[in-house]
Order: sequence, then C-alpha cells, then structure tokens
Amino acid sequence: MTPLLVLNVVGLTRALLAKFPGQARSIEGLAKDGASATLGTVLPAVTTSAQATFLTGLMPREHGVVANGWYFRELAEVHFWKQSNYLVGGEKVWDAGHARDPKFTSAQICWWYNMYSANDVAVTMRPYEGGDAVVSLLYTKPPELARQLDEELGRFPLFDFWGPRAGIASSVWIERCARSVRRRFNPALTLVYLPHLDYNLQRLGPDDPQIGADLAAIDAIAGRLATEQRANGGEVIVLSEYGMTKTSGAVDINRVLRRAGYLKVQEQLGWELLDCGACRAFAVSDHQVAHVYVMDAADLAAVKALLEKTPGIERVLDESGKKAAGLDHARAGELVAVSAPDRWFTYYYWEEDAKAPGWTREVDIHSKPGYDPLELFMDPQAPLKIPRIFARLALRKLGFNAGAIMNFVPLDPSLIKGSHGRLTDSPEEGPVLITSSKKLVLPDHVPATEVKALMLKALFG
Repeated sequence: MTPLLVLNVVGLTRALLAKFPGQARSIEGLAKDGASATLGTVLPAVTTSAQATFLTGLMPREHGVVANGWYFRELAEVHFWKQSNYLVGGEKVWDAGHARDPKFTSAQICWWYNMYSANDVAVTMRPYEGGDAVVSLLYTKPPELARQLDEELGRFPLFDFWGPRAGIASSVWIERCARSVRRRFNPALTLVYLPHLDYNLQRLGPDDPQIGADLAAIDAIAGRLATEQRANGGEVIVLSEYGMTKTSGAVDINRVLRRAGYLKVQEQLGWELLDCGACRAFAVSDHQVAHVYVMDAADLAAVKALLEKTPGIERVLDESGKKAAGLDHARAGELVAVSAPDRWFTYYYWEEDAKAPGWTREVDIHSKPGYDPLELFMDPQAPLKIPRIFARLALRKLGFNAGAIMNFVPLDPSLIKGSHGRLTDSPEEGPVLITSSKKLVLPDHVPATEVKALMLKALFG
C-alpha cells in the first residue's frame, strides 16, 4: 500500500496554468514526474456535489448531493452547508480502502461532509454562534485532536476562510494541520482542501493579474505538502472541483418568480421573509445553477417557459433534462435552471432593499436561502467596517450599537467577477487532475466518477 495525499486545489484549471506561466512550478512539476488530464465534473459544478462524486464514484442522482444546499421538503426550509456524512449516499473511497486492507487508514481535512464518516481522522471547521459572538471551533475525530490542534496551531482562522477577509491564512493553517495529522497518525490516504484560489476568482474574475500571485501562493503550500509526502515514500494527486468563468451580471431568479405570482413572503419586523412552504414556486440559487421547486405539477410548463425567456438563463432542465445530467434525485428541484456563462444567480427575492432581512448584510451562510458570494466584500457605505462575526460582543461592551455596524455585506451583484456551477464550454477551463504516481496512466480527460477508482489504484496498485 502506497500512502496517497490528495490535494483539492479549488479553482485550479489548465487554462489558469497557461494564463499565468511559471506561477505553479511545484504543481506542474508533479505532472512532469507523473501525469495530468483535464477532469470532468458534475452538474452543478459546486463544492459539495463534486466532492461527493470524487469520493463515491457516483453521480448526484445516486449520492444525493444535488447542490451545496437544497430545499428540505419535510421541513419546508432551505439548508446550506450541512456537514453530516449521512447526507451522502454510496460507498466512499475510505470504505473501499478499509475493505481491501484492514491496515488501511484515512484522514479527511476540511473536505465537506466530514462529520460521522468512517474516516479514521477528521478535521473540519464547526462555527458556533453563542449569544453575541461566533466562535471558531473544530469538529475532529478523535475528539481530543481539536484541543491538540488548538494548542499546536492556534484557533482555525474562520474569518480568513470565509468573509471579506478570506485569504491565504486559512490555507496555511490547513497545510500545518495536514502536516500535524501526518506526524500523529501517518494515514494511508489523506484528503486536504486548499481554498485560496476560490476567493479572488470570484472577487476579481479569472483574468485579473492578481490571480497569478494567488496561484503562486497556493502552489507554495501544495509544493511543501507534496515534497514532504514524497520524501516519506508517498504519492500525490492534485485535483480541483470546477473552473471559474468571467461574469458581468446576475439573474435575480426569485424576483422573476415573485413578479409572476409564484413566490410568497411574510413580513415581520419590517423584513420580508421567504415563505417556502407557501410558495407555488421558488428557486434555491447556488452560483450558476438554481433548483426551482414547483409545488403543483400544473405550474411546471408555465414556470419553465417563464424562466426560458428570462435573460441570462441558458437552459432549464425538466425531468428528462435532469436525467440526462445525472441530477434526477428527489432532493433536486422540479426544474433546474442553468445560467449563461457570464451570469450567476442571486437568491434575492425582496423588491426593496429596505425590506431585506438583517442577515442579508451579514456573513450568515446558514440563514440565507441561497449562496451569497457578496459575503466576500465589505460595503463601503456601511456605517463601520466591522462585521458582527468579528467582534459584536466586544463592540457592545464598548458601547457601540451592534445593529448599526452589522450591515456590511453589499447588495450589488455586479461586484462579482467570476462564478461556476455550469459545465464549462471548454475542458481546459474546467477542473484538472495531476498526479506524481507512475501507477496511474491517465487518458486526456478523466470523468469525475473515475476519481475514486484512481485513488484506489494509486494506493493499492
């Protein structure tokens, strides 16, 4: 059994490597020693769906992860970014590894659905909101590892992982964590999530010169981890989940449905709250894909026709379209809208910003009924540039009105310059797979469903 390190370098593509030559020498060096290929992804090409396919070898219709979040019909609620591995169907790569060799061990570091899996070691962020503060906690297996990592590395830098401050510090912490896990447990398979490229690809777009520096920064981290892995007799796979396309605008899909009379809200405290269970139709937006939940089959044709004529929507998948895309699972919307390459979907459903709920202007990934990339920005019009998640409790103690300074996330979709979710028009603009392993003979293009088998091949030959 050959130890394997799998580095998920989010947003990495051959197109980026070509656009910024010389900025990823370590990653490109692995390809020269081993092999590389363009990598297929799934629809939607988003974090949790892609990862679930990599780890199970199954399409969303089988593993059930139809997006980063979806409408839970029994609860009449939308939930994003849940962490339980019980949400993912199918045999995972670590299950297959344990079955092949009782001595096999695995560690998963900051990949999604990392709680309650059969991994021997797990490390994932677990924000806890108590009273007036959000605390950065870890969920780990074994449980005592959280305290040990806190003492060795310091607290996980949650506010550098997501929000306006998101940047390289979170990937550096994850790198140090991966090294610590290797020293403590020496797992046969280690899965590591490196998010740094994701941030400015959304803020600035894939053509911005700053992306070259970001590529060099994440390459340095990947290079250090790869060097250590290979020095200890192991091999490395570098892969990514999706490629970003340049965007120039957004589609307010829920406002389209509201104006046509399909969407319902309840007004409380001057806020308009989406009333999912009362809607005839509404959308759960996730980057460039939106699941549209239509409660009455009699409305399906009309809703589909409405969306197909909406500018910025490239296509609308009905049951046959979902089946062709491998997305025909009970959790999926009755319809699935896919944006044009240069557009993305907001979750916005209110008509007046004054009636937007308070959490719309906060980093609050669990309250919003859709993905919000604008959490990566600070609103220059905000009274103060100190968000709730950093210091709300401390500010109150100092006598500040926390309600006045929480509102820092802008509501201007034009700020977003890059997005993903639809399948890219060119494989070069999509994900990439690179390996140091000479056991792996790669074709020019590898489907996402083959990643699990490739990991097992690298491990066991």
